[in-house]
Order: sequence, then structure tokens, then C-alpha cells
Amino acid sequence: MKIAYISTYPPRECGLATFNQNLVNALSLNSSYNAAKSFVVAMNESEDVHEHAYPKEVKFVIRQQNQQDYIEAAEFINNSDIDTCIIEHEFGIYGGNSGVFLLSLINRLEKPFITVLHTVLKEPSFMQQTIIKEIAKKSSNIVVMSKKAVLFLTSIYQIPQSSIKLIEHGVPDLEPIVDNQVSQSELFRGRKVLFTFGLISRNKGLETVIKALPAIVDKHPEVLYVILGNTHPGVVRHNGEEYRDSLKALAKDLGVEKNIAFVNKFVSEEELHQYLTACYLYITPYLNEAQITSGTLSYAVGAGAAVVSTPYWHAQELLAENRGRLFDFKNDQQLSNIVNELLDNDDKHQQLKQNAYRFGLKLRWPAIGNVYLKTLEAALTKEAKPKRAIPPIIDIERMPALNLNHISLLTDDTGIIQHARFGIPNLKEGYCIDDNARALIMALMAYEQDKNQKALQLMPIYLSFVQYMQREDGNFRNFLSFNRNYLDEIGSEDSFGRTIWALGYLICVAPNNSYREFGRELFAHTIPHFKGLKHLRGMANTIIGISHFLCAHPGDEILINEVNRLAESLVSAYRTNKDGDWHWFEDILTYDNAILPLALLHHFEATGNTTSYETAMESIAFLNTFSFENGYLNPVGNAGWMKKHGKNPIYDQQAIETMAMVLLYAKAFELTKDDKYLSLMHTSYEWFLGKNSLHIPLYDFETHGCADGLQFNSVNRNQGAESTLAYFISHLAVLKAAETEFQTLSSPLVESGKVA
Repeated sequence: MKIAYISTYPPRECGLATFNQNLVNALSLNSSYNAAKSFVVAMNESEDVHEHAYPKEVKFVIRQQNQQDYIEAAEFINNSDIDTCIIEHEFGIYGGNSGVFLLSLINRLEKPFITVLHTVLKEPSFMQQTIIKEIAKKSSNIVVMSKKAVLFLTSIYQIPQSSIKLIEHGVPDLEPIVDNQVSQSELFRGRKVLFTFGLISRNKGLETVIKALPAIVDKHPEVLYVILGNTHPGVVRHNGEEYRDSLKALAKDLGVEKNIAFVNKFVSEEELHQYLTACYLYITPYLNEAQITSGTLSYAVGAGAAVVSTPYWHAQELLAENRGRLFDFKNDQQLSNIVNELLDNDDKHQQLKQNAYRFGLKLRWPAIGNVYLKTLEAALTKEAKPKRAIPPIIDIERMPALNLNHISLLTDDTGIIQHARFGIPNLKEGYCIDDNARALIMALMAYEQDKNQKALQLMPIYLSFVQYMQREDGNFRNFLSFNRNYLDEIGSEDSFGRTIWALGYLICVAPNNSYREFGRELFAHTIPHFKGLKHLRGMANTIIGISHFLCAHPGDEILINEVNRLAESLVSAYRTNKDGDWHWFEDILTYDNAILPLALLHHFEATGNTTSYETAMESIAFLNTFSFENGYLNPVGNAGWMKKHGKNPIYDQQAIETMAMVLLYAKAFELTKDDKYLSLMHTSYEWFLGKNSLHIPLYDFETHGCADGLQFNSVNRNQGAESTLAYFISHLAVLKAAETEFQTLSSPLVESGKVA
């Protein structure tokens, strides 16, 4: 077996680096492992790939905050002849918000892999929980090192237990040393040593041991507390040695400065083993229970040390059955009592050491390495799921169920609130006709899809809002404060066009005559303003609304003339700006871009105008040249937009842009029945569910809202009306297209095998 390891790696001073190197060495002892062709992909904390003198087994270095490195690492692994991968996961070693850049790598990996989680949080943030779920989906197995971690993954992260493998933290395969140089050193000679090691930071709780020392030293003046380890690099960067200095000052204040020693260095495992076998007690005084795995604690047990610890999660499991003693968090008095008891009673002390040593034999790296190898072999031999003879492009069963709870939360008796802070409506921002028009479209689609009753109940709220915002001259205001005061006199052409779209669609698919007649009355007042439209997106939205109207009333000559005139303006703009390989309506792509060709497809559908159709299809082909470069949708980013013959800036990506793409390809599929457009529509929709450049879902399965945008290293966690409606309109468009696909797949020609 040939394996690629993705983690930090020595000489970087990091617990995961040591763990990863130990795993590499342990597997190399197995005859079925090919060490010569296996390699390490090392995570580097800085931009300088030469910062560490990595050994020869490191074949690729990823700069932590460079997302392109993750993509290139996946390609490097895919092009190698390795069989499988092991990924060591800790949020802090990967780039982006909560280490999100790792998803760029695993979503491109073509090799099976397992992921070892060194941290499993009880109260994860949205990003942390989402990342772990995405990792679990892609991994053949998730490996954790404690029962508590298994419980958290199944109950909090909803990861199936069958996907989780419990493998204890490995420990060095070293025996007690006869000629122990540490115990013979001046530091240890004649002393009973209490010992703590690891990177120093405030969450380690070292002050608890120092506070316990006066009561211990009073009975046992020979006691020395040795703290081995450097200060955590992150702490040094921000606070220097402030914490270490405060510990020294505390010891001096308590009169025990001669009973404490700091050894400021990062030691080898062999030297660490000498410290552990030479010390009398090993102490881990962490301040809270949220420590799911402790490599230092595992090492101490593996070395057969007598351990005293606070009851953090890993300690509760590892020190059970009298393999160690526990004291309460920050309770220095309880600690001093336990230490004095063990110093006074050698039998109890020896029993702890023997119990720890016997249990530690099972944790030795050769044994743990064999378990990892068997886990990898199982991942490689997993039976592939049987494939359907003619698999559908859209698998409805894998789509989230339609849930309008967040839409209902944003909607009051006036209309839908514009914005939200996270998932909570932001009443200060009030309402706009843009969002209420979209909400009306969404409600009509949901009712048309499956007679959704919640959508039917919401519909009159949005419709009455539109009526409230219409001026006497037929035009519309856009913004309304929470206390129902108008905030503008005339809205934008964009908001006008979107409202026409909503009214036209209402007239076409209204659930009853009352709504249809009400819609027609509002629509009729707007017609005089069509001639005044000057901006392409206002025209495009209006074309879509008129086209919907004409589907219900195909003989209306006035509106046919209006829609033809507006469509000709779009076509004229296209001809003016078309240049070489630039096939677009303007000299820049900005926002809501796909609405422009979508409007021309609607115009063709309503009138049969082939010029509109040909123009639309040309511009769609142009969009396709840069929108799906990596197999997922990259809508035009709003950081400068995409200038003529320029590049797509990628970020920030907006949900409304994706919705327009979904609707465009849905309409292209509807008109052409070409599966290519069905596939592009589905790929665009999956942007919401995590098939994007960060591989993070924008749709929130907890709130049923949608994040307001995709940023270069995270998502905008606000879940306003525009983005949430963009998701649901896209969702409903995909469901409608899936019905057409199902009818095609269910036809006699397909069933007989005549249609591939």
C-alpha cells in the first residue's frame, strides 16, 4: 500500500507533526506498506516553503493561507501512484475561516482517504460544523481517539456511527531506561519531581499546580515542579512570555520559587520518555473539560507514569479504572491533598504506574499502526454502490426538503423584511419591493409545484405590499421603513422590472381569479412606464414579466409591441458590444447577468422571435466559457466585476447571480430539451449546497435560510430575504425541470434502451 499523508510534519514543532511522523514510522514496520513510494504533503504556516528543512519524504508543501496550493496538492496526489491518503485534521493548521481551504483539496482528491480528527468541538460554529460534515461526507472513515468524540460526531454533527472509527492515540514504543540521564541530572537529583510538558498557554492551568505547591512543599520540601516546553508560538506573537513570567511571579509570591523549574525547549520523544520515567507524578491541570484528545496525556500513560489530572474528556476515559487520579478544575487544595497522599503512600503510587503501563502497551505505535493499515485496507475494498442504468442528472431525493420556516420568520403582516443578522430579521432595515416581488414569485412557484399551503398563506401579504408601494401614476416606490413610511418616491428600474416579472407571473399562474384580476389591475397601470426604461436589467426583468402575461393572454397587441421593442433594445446592445470572443450585452459583466439572455429566451417563447433566441444562445455559450472552469459554478464576483476581455474576479459571489444562472439553464433546457443545460442548471443550483470554490453550503440546514454571499475565505453568515429567496426560487426551478427529466427517462424509448 502506498499512502499520502496530509498534515504538519517535523521539523515543525507541532503535536500533529509529531503524531504524523510517528504514524508514518509505525506503518513502515508493516510488510504490506510501501514506504519508498509513500510521501508526505506538509502544511506550512508561512509563505516561505523553505522555512523548515523538511526530510526527503515530504514531496509537496502547502502554504497555509494560499488556496491554490491546496488545489495543486490534490492534482499532485491524483497524478501519483499512491493508493490512499491519511489527513490529520485540526482547524488551526489549514487556511481560510476555520480551515475551510482544506475542502478545496479533498473535493478534488480522486483517491480514497481517511481523516483523523484531533479536535471535535461540543459547541462548533456554523463554519466548523459545516466543515466537519463536509469532511465526513468525502472520507471513507473518520478516525477519532475517544468515545466522547464518537458521541459528539453522531449527536451534534449527525455523522453515521458506521463512518466513524475509534483508534486510541498512539504512544512511543520505548521501554523504561536503565541509565536515565534525566534522573541523574542535577535538576532531578534528590528531588520528587512533579512534571508537566507541552506548549505553554493559559488554558493549560499551570497556575493551579503552583498554587498547590505551598501545601505540598510544607510536607515534602524535596518536591520540584518541572514545566517542560516552549510557550505556544501564537501566544509569543501576541503576548510574548507574559504568561510564563506571571507563573514565575506567582511562585515567588507563594514562596515556592525554588520548587519550580522551567525547561524551555522542544525535546525529542526519547528525551521526553526519560522525563516521564524519571518523574514521580505527571500532572495535567487543564482548566475545562473541552479537551477531546491529549497527546501528552497518552504519552504519559504509555510511559507508565503515575498521572494526576483535571477531569477533561480525554482524561476521564484514559485514567478510568485506577489508571490515574482526577481533581476538580482549578481546585489547588484538592490537588495538593492527592499529591501528598501519593507521596506518602508508595503502594498507591506504584499501583497507578503499573495500571497505566499495562494499558499503555495497547497504545504502542506498532499496534496502533496496524489498526490504521486495516482501516485503510477496508476503505480500499469498500464495494461500489450499484449504479442506475440511466442515472438522472437531478436526484430529487438528495435535495433538501422544501422548508419555508425562515421565509415565514422574515415575513410579518406588512411584507418580507429585507435583511437579517445571521438568521434573525433585522427590523431596522425595513422592506423593499424587490424582495417582496421575489417572494411573490417564490410563493407562486411553491403553490404551483405541490399546492404548498404555507406559500398560499404568504401570497396575499406580498401582493398587498406591491399594491401599497404602487404610486398613483402606476410606477413603484422601492423602500419602506419598519414603521411603514415611504423612504423614496420612485424606485430603480431594476425594482420596477422585478415587480413586473412578479405581476406577469401572477397573471399567468394565479391560484384563483381574485388574485389574477388584482394582478391585472396593478399591471395595467404600469404599462405607460415601459417606454421610459433605459437600463438593460430593468428592460430584461420587464420582458420576462410581459412574456408571462402573454402566455396567459397571447393576443394582446399592445404588450406584444412593447415586448418586441424592449427585446430589440437588448439585441441592439448585444450587437454594439460584441467584439471578437466577447459575446455580451455590455463591455462589463456586473450583477444579475444571466437575466439578459434569460429575457430573450422568454421573448422567443412568447413571440417566436428567432433573433432573440440566437442572441441568447450565443451569449449563454460565452457565459459557459468562464463560469464552470473547475467543474462548479463561479458566478461573476462583485470585486470590480468582469471587464471586457478581462478575468472573472470570483469573489464575492452573490446568491442572486446564481439564481439567474439556474433560471437561465432551466429555460434553455425547457426550450431545447438538451441535457447539457439540465446539467448546467443542476451544477449551478449545487452552488448553494456546497459545490462552489470553498465547498461550503450557503443553504443553512438548521435555519432554512441562505447565506448572503460567498467570500474568499468564508460565507457571509447573514441570511436576508434576497439570498434566501434566490435559493428557494432556484430549488423550485430545479424541481420543475426534474419533472421533465423524469418524464423523459420514463418514456418507452428510454425503457427499451433506444435512448441513451
